Amino acid sequence: MFKTIQEALNQGSGKVSIRGWVYRERKMKNFCFLVMRDGSNIVQCIVEKDKVTPEEWEAVNKILVESSCEITGNIVEDKRAPTGFEIKTEKLNVVQFADVFPITKDQSTELLLDVRHLWIRSRQLTAIFKIKSTVLEASREFFKKEGYYEVTPPIITGSSCEGGSTLFEINYFKQKAFLSQSAQLYQESLIFSLDKVYAITPSFRAEPSKTSRHLTEYWHLEPEAAWITYEELQQLTENLISYICLKVAERNPEELKQVGRDPADLKKMVPPFPRMTYDDALKLLKQDGMEVEWGKDLRTLEEEQLMKHYDKPLLVLKYPKSIKAFYMKEDPENHDVVQCFDVLAPEGHGEIVGGSMREENYESVKQRLIQQGENPEHYTWYLDLRKYGSVPHGGFGMGIERVVKWICKLDNIRDTIPYPRTINRSTP
Repeated sequence: MFKTIQEALNQGSGKVSIRGWVYRERKMKNFCFLVMRDGSNIVQCIVEKDKVTPEEWEAVNKILVESSCEITGNIVEDKRAPTGFEIKTEKLNVVQFADVFPITKDQSTELLLDVRHLWIRSRQLTAIFKIKSTVLEASREFFKKEGYYEVTPPIITGSSCEGGSTLFEINYFKQKAFLSQSAQLYQESLIFSLDKVYAITPSFRAEPSKTSRHLTEYWHLEPEAAWITYEELQQLTENLISYICLKVAERNPEELKQVGRDPADLKKMVPPFPRMTYDDALKLLKQDGMEVEWGKDLRTLEEEQLMKHYDKPLLVLKYPKSIKAFYMKEDPENHDVVQCFDVLAPEGHGEIVGGSMREENYESVKQRLIQQGENPEHYTWYLDLRKYGSVPHGGFGMGIERVVKWICKLDNIRDTIPYPRTINRSTP
């Protein structure tokens, strides 16, 4: 019976059978070292000429990197081996002899993106994708514990959520439609039957941005809750971030070390997180020598400067109404700002969450739409939510890839997703 490589490593001694792909190979006159990999780990195998059949030894000499093989032998401890154990091969079957692999050391970023379908086999990306899987798994666990229902909002939509200029337009049976920027508006409709909902869906933004933090297609975690207060919404957000960090530290310590993140860093991400208003953020930036005009959004540069003061995520509250979406609720104490917040990650990774209370008054939403140049008739169904039992409610959107970028200490967001979609790339 075949074991995964990690299961074989856990066994530690005795006979094992594994199967996988050649990660590295080094051939000598009478023996060969094969480092095999599968989805669980890597292990070194030694093949000795006098311990296998002539046919097997002939096959060994034809093996190249990424050939797929089945190997049986005794696993023994060997501290010189990459993972501390070695399999002394007794039987080898090559399932497929690979061609010369097109990826070698020190390849350009563009070439690696051109052959992304092969580069996703790399140990680095494998570790990142395992961590990302835990982020998604932990998110679902958290919301289940909090009594939220997972729902499946549409991806094809007829209206904008974040602004028409960043919409991807599609031909929908000779009618104009768009790819969703956010599930939020549909999430709001679902709270009237389920109270508390969340969705993990793809979102699309037609932003002509080439920064290390932007993708045109990404995965969005979006909860929405009826009756929630502004303070409770902030607490929900920081509790989620903390839960994700602690679970990744617990379940992926080896992968974290592989990407250069000390698991102890994530174990410190325990609420409460620091908070400040937009006004206070501008004051702090001014003290640091950065003047920002009131009413301007915070750019990457300003966010990075703010985060030099913190080693935990920071919640920046109450941005100017003029730079925020039509659905955000005015602050009752200051009508120039809205009850919203952005969560900024430390170490220069910027915004990872944006949330707000939603305006529940029909006329207020309608007027905000008009002020922002939108036609209220395009939002008839959404406005109906304010006519039939409207209640205080709120929610947020978390960019899964941005969270993974921060957790994994990555320079660029494109390595958080198997096939990154950017302004210049839609293939492979």
